[in-house]
Amino acid sequence: MTDPSPRPTRVDEVADALRSRILEGALGPGVALRETELEAHYAVSRHTVRRALALLVAERLATSRPYSGVTVAGVTVDGLIALQQLRCALESEAVRILRASHGDDWPAPVLDPVETAVEALATAGREPSDWRAVERAHALVHSTLVRAAGSPRITEAYDALDTELSVFLRHIRPDLDARRLAEDHRGFLAAARREGAAAVRDHLDASTALLVRRLADPDDAS
Repeated sequence: MTDPSPRPTRVDEVADALRSRILEGALGPGVALRETELEAHYAVSRHTVRRALALLVAERLATSRPYSGVTVAGVTVDGLIALQQLRCALESEAVRILRASHGDDWPAPVLDPVETAVEALATAGREPSDWRAVERAHALVHSTLVRAAGSPRITEAYDALDTELSVFLRHIRPDLDARRLAEDHRGFLAAARREGAAAVRDHLDASTALLVRRLADPDDAS
């Protein structure tokens, strides 16, 4: 039987490698991504490098400016707020669709995957250094909720924001307590079923306020 999934191209491989280096912090904000250096480092053509960089620019992990080349994207308060606003719009619409279809009594096929993601969050990241595991489990709760609405376009748009948010979180390094987050999200899920989009806005507004404060003052652990 033939595997239907396409093999990654060299463009994908270079983009994946650079993406990992950005998310791991090996390439910080403002670092130049020079085509000649990348061409030599990855032993690929200039065309391949340019296409890989275009993927990173499309993901907002890098910025391209005329006559200045491509650099790793910066991390700003305005950028974080804009990202959270877009997440809120997409997630609010997903919850509106769910409530339009099911009211506040969501059936098991809809609710069970989200509740499972919340319970998985409670046990994520046993060590303080595992904050990335907690962050990934937290992101899965929200993406599972969005996916439950059954809109491929909304899901695709929401998933595309995940990498950009990971960049912000890597620089902020918030204190993520898995059990506390799971408890908060149990309450959020119940509120979303009762109140719809208003609960999403309240939840993400509170999250944005905490992240903005941490970005402005990295030593603020509140």
